[in-house]
Amino acid sequence: MKRKIFSEEHDLFRQAFRKFVEREVAPKQTSWNERGRVDRETWRAAGAGGFLCPWLEPEYGGGGGDFLHSAIVIEELAYAHESGFSMGLHSDIITPYIHEFGTKEQREHWLPKCAAGDVVTAIAMTEPGTGSDLASIATSAERDGDEYVINGAKTFISNGLSCELCIVAAKTNRDPAARHKGLSLFLVEADRPGFVRGKKLEKMGMPSQDTSELAFENCRVPAGNLLGEEGAGFAMLTRKLAQERLVVGIGAQASAEQVLKDTLSYTQERKAFGKSIASFQNTKFKLAECATKVEVGRAFLDRLLEEHLGGAHLVKECSMSKLWHTEMLGEVVDTCLQFFGGYGYMLEYPITRAYMDARVQRIYAGTNEIMKIIIAKQLGL
Repeated sequence: MKRKIFSEEHDLFRQAFRKFVEREVAPKQTSWNERGRVDRETWRAAGAGGFLCPWLEPEYGGGGGDFLHSAIVIEELAYAHESGFSMGLHSDIITPYIHEFGTKEQREHWLPKCAAGDVVTAIAMTEPGTGSDLASIATSAERDGDEYVINGAKTFISNGLSCELCIVAAKTNRDPAARHKGLSLFLVEADRPGFVRGKKLEKMGMPSQDTSELAFENCRVPAGNLLGEEGAGFAMLTRKLAQERLVVGIGAQASAEQVLKDTLSYTQERKAFGKSIASFQNTKFKLAECATKVEVGRAFLDRLLEEHLGGAHLVKECSMSKLWHTEMLGEVVDTCLQFFGGYGYMLEYPITRAYMDARVQRIYAGTNEIMKIIIAKQLGL
């Protein structure tokens, strides 16, 4: 079924990116998984092809597209079972902070490099003792003349080992009464003294995405590296977290679609007791349930994409998407893996990797329990 939200130009973009994935991504997935990192050459190739920050204006090196171009990139990577090439994180979660809140100088300096793949970005919010409670961040940034001195530790930082630029959340006012109003965001170059990359963290899934600890040890940055206004960090994060959660919903939906497609094919080929396992009633019923969930998810998500593209600020709906689509993915991939029997436990099978990759989606970008709190608040409860 043709999706009405996409134009012919979007369809051509999808075809081009799908060829890029076949040429530049698929042949490298095994080596990326073993190395735990995507090579820099592929980042630059993605930039050269116009696939990084495709929504960015041409004056900043972008393609002048829209968020649907980004949605296509996220979907196609999910269809290829590539969870570690974090183009969505770089293009649609981190770079938009610079685009919306950066000064003219910050935008002109960083955005073309982000679009070209010359700079890979990370965002450092989570700390060893602080997850979704941003008001409890302990990392500090103290003003010292024309500089800020940053001290603190961060963990679970995607692209932590690969990034050249990191947006760091730190307290510029450590008075407990300030809470969220004491939080600020900084652009911190990875080559600055005091920017310390910690160990690579070994994860259950997403093996090709480097995730690490970061530390800031008297890391000095110019006052001009402050992103937005001092104390406005929480407001900026709140403004952008809706799109981050929508990005997660897009990936979860596409992953569920691909898992279902793979399983439908496998169950028709695999034989048991002299006939395909797709012919058994239990298989039909279970896959019918999965297909229904996937169809419902697609309808809801495409509605959100259309409204988001129109400028709506969908705090409740994007939180619902993050909650529902990641839970749905978990249900679908668990059901589908069962049909693969023992092979579903083997890492050589995409279904196995998809199962492991799916679990974290209920945790990052705000846990699903936090999503329920946000939704309840939006309902006036």
